[in-house]
Amino acid sequence: MLKRQDLKKTEELLAPYAQKSKMTRGRVYKEEEHPYRSCYQRDKDRIIYSTAFRRLEYKTQVFVNHEGDYYRTRLTHTLEVSQIARSIARALRLNEDLVEAISLAHDLGHTPFGHSGEDALREIMRDHGGFDHNAQGLRVVDYLEERYPDFPGLNLTYETREGIIKHSTPFDRPRPVIPFEMKGSPILEIQVVDIADEIAYDNHDLDDGITSGLIKEEDLKKVKLWRDHDAVIRKRYPRIKDEVRKFQVIKSIINEQVTDVLGQTETNIRRFKIQKAQDVAKIPERIVTSSKNMRSLRMPMREFLMAKLYQHYRVVRMSNKARRFIESLFKNYLDNSEQLPPTTQERLKKDDRYLVICDYIAGMTDRYALDEYKKFFEPYERV
Repeated sequence: MLKRQDLKKTEELLAPYAQKSKMTRGRVYKEEEHPYRSCYQRDKDRIIYSTAFRRLEYKTQVFVNHEGDYYRTRLTHTLEVSQIARSIARALRLNEDLVEAISLAHDLGHTPFGHSGEDALREIMRDHGGFDHNAQGLRVVDYLEERYPDFPGLNLTYETREGIIKHSTPFDRPRPVIPFEMKGSPILEIQVVDIADEIAYDNHDLDDGITSGLIKEEDLKKVKLWRDHDAVIRKRYPRIKDEVRKFQVIKSIINEQVTDVLGQTETNIRRFKIQKAQDVAKIPERIVTSSKNMRSLRMPMREFLMAKLYQHYRVVRMSNKARRFIESLFKNYLDNSEQLPPTTQERLKKDDRYLVICDYIAGMTDRYALDEYKKFFEPYERV
């Protein structure tokens, strides 16, 4: 049987700059090591079995859950990020278990209705400690999840928790949280998840946009990255069905981006003379990156998504409705806290009122938030 000590030996095959489990800064609450799982494998398993992880199935990526079963949710997005991140980590000989744990946890703090819900809570909480989904994700795993009798939260390792709080993309800007040092670059495993997240949402939002009809393929001809890959697939498979061709084009774009990241990251590791994991923090810029050429190719696609999808009038309508839902629910709970569930009311005795309500709403799925809204504001809805 392969025991934990044997797993540690296999980690010696990783790159010298990988974050090995023997180097962990540990957990807040001391626990005995597991006989046949590393600390990062345990983190991954705890995340999968958490309530917050299951709720991702009914939380918005771009399209609200009831818009259709074929659009991505936070859960399917998370799984796609994990797949891309693990592929990158494996090729770079980084710690795949840690990368998977961070990938699975990186969106646990997301609100219902995607970034619209987050924007609403950020405005409401502006004078009450603020809100962002990275910090909320850390609250989820450190405090809000109730699974163990000996400690609050999931008691994850420092490195997985660091990956949650330092998650950074054009949509995510981490803010300082004790005890995490925000200066310098995070470990490579965290950087891998960040770049995988960008690759995933760019391409999969594009896929969902086409499926929804909000994005027209005719318009995509202006985007070189799409145009070049589409031409290759059409030439290789002249009689292919449109649905299959779309999948193959997006798959091909993802493959090129991942391959580009691997090549540029290897170049950066050599350029910065990275010899061990601790060296990474000394570098002021990201090491796991796309090449300059790929960044220039990706920019028109991002601008296209912003103009044609994220700012499409139907998506904007959904976003505005979502903000109203969140604002109305928050005010109702604030004015009538006796309408909160008993366990949440119990927290009001010891925690800040705004924070308790924020935690409650942030943990809702789209479906639950909509049901609550109907119960409160539609007179003939049963409560």
